[in-house]
Amino acid sequence: MKAFYTDRFALPLPEGHRFPMEKYTRLRERVEGAGRCVLVEPDAASDTELSLAHRPSYIRKVVEGSLSRDEVRRMGFPWSPELVERSRRSVGGTIGAARAALAEGVSVNLAGGTHHAFPDRGSGFCVFNDVAVAVRVLQAARLIHRMGVVDLDVHQGDGTAAIFRDSPEVFTASVHGANNFPFRKEAGDLDIDLPDGASDDTYLDAVIRAVDAVLASSPELIFYVAGADAFESDRLGRLSVSKEGLSRRDALVFDAARAASVPVAMVMGGGYAETVDDTVDIHYLSVDTARESHARWSRR
Repeated sequence: MKAFYTDRFALPLPEGHRFPMEKYTRLRERVEGAGRCVLVEPDAASDTELSLAHRPSYIRKVVEGSLSRDEVRRMGFPWSPELVERSRRSVGGTIGAARAALAEGVSVNLAGGTHHAFPDRGSGFCVFNDVAVAVRVLQAARLIHRMGVVDLDVHQGDGTAAIFRDSPEVFTASVHGANNFPFRKEAGDLDIDLPDGASDDTYLDAVIRAVDAVLASSPELIFYVAGADAFESDRLGRLSVSKEGLSRRDALVFDAARAASVPVAMVMGGGYAETVDDTVDIHYLSVDTARESHARWSRR
């Protein structure tokens, strides 16, 4: 199975910044150490590719560093040339994972899931919307037409929902905390709001509903945002899902997609546990579940 990585494109952040960048390097090291995946450094997404989901004026401001102070604050990252390069590579990783999934059944971007980015702005630690760009790239290349998004990050994928609002060929389903960021939700095709403290059974019931709804839309590819932030010890999650529950979630997604013969491209999404090892564990288990699903696809 191909796993695309971007952690070697370092992003300098001020001391005390809330976003845990080290999880990406530690995840890639875990995957590399296991020796079960083919690690691939992705190409950077081009302006042409980015413009399929983002306004050229916004892309230009990001590239040139001419974002306003408010735009930078909303995005959550200080601007730097490294931010531009890493953001391009993260999108490129999801494009690569999508193409690989179509060829092999399953693939993974060890970053991505930047679902708060809108056509004209970044938000919530998201600069460009990697899934939205990848969808539009595949459509522009006429590789496939219908796609689904199963977004299981604890924060609603508001940017993704907004981008695909008038795109009936893309079905978006999100399972997220009702009282969590973003506080103004966008309307996706299916939004399942969970109360604070929701635990494994409630969460997994919602996951089954979301996956069933996406598969009912007859997608030719599913993008799976496997956020680690529904975890009970996540600083920003507000839910109470165990590691075992999250592992069962991953198996539900991949087993259902494989049974329907629908390829899956998985991206990581958020994860902000008190201990970064917990976040890395959850992400790694997601990757390992994807690898097992890929092996079953290979034996078909």
